[in-house]
Amino acid sequence: MQRLQDRVAVITGAAGGIGLATARRFAEEGARLVLADLDEEAGRRAAEEVGGLFVRADVAQEDDVVRLFETAQNEFGSVDIAFNNAGISPADDDSILTTGLDAWRRVQEVNLTSVYLCCKHAIPYMRRQGKGSIINTASFVAVMGSATSQISYTASKGGVLAMTRELGVQFAREGIRVNALCPGPVDTPLLRELFAKDPERAQRRLVHVPLGRFARAEEIAAAVAFLASDDASFITAAEFLVDGGISGAYVTPL
Repeated sequence: MQRLQDRVAVITGAAGGIGLATARRFAEEGARLVLADLDEEAGRRAAEEVGGLFVRADVAQEDDVVRLFETAQNEFGSVDIAFNNAGISPADDDSILTTGLDAWRRVQEVNLTSVYLCCKHAIPYMRRQGKGSIINTASFVAVMGSATSQISYTASKGGVLAMTRELGVQFAREGIRVNALCPGPVDTPLLRELFAKDPERAQRRLVHVPLGRFARAEEIAAAVAFLASDDASFITAAEFLVDGGISGAYVTPL
């Protein structure tokens, strides 16, 4: 399919995991890509693979975000899609009883403030065009509680979800759709690293997924491509759950 032919897409956190899988999917569907990440080596490698442009950016810093979207506009002439996907889940973000203020703030800056900044600086370009699609990466933990907590991560994703709803409503009549992608646990390097340190935590999470496995990054990328495309033209201010059924389960199958 070529649903995104010649549309300009900005992807943050694009060097690996869901971001890289989405860059590959967008490229297959004809998009022109601007990829942002802090990891310059991996980011340049990703951009070379998909024929895109790499911009090194710390998306928790406003100057970097301004430069990112300016680059997309100046190089390609529009900003049609913003996939605000950058995020972290560090080991020192745990129970509220043990997570320190520095860890709390660091996660909030990367996971929530960056989405605020990216929306703030993508929307003006989209308003001038009279159209655009923004997809913000939230999480299934934004709609569920977990006894194996990552308190700041969970709170940040709840903030992303609430902010997305408001923006989706506010800018709907200007042709701008804003949706929150809520993945379940995804088999990415970030998750593998986290769970390698705590196999019991991994098993406690996996047992609740009705499909019996974690998602592949490519499956999440397919959902992002749908939300970015005209196939989702009547979808905005939505929480788009791609979670293997976990948020709908009371008792999982044996």
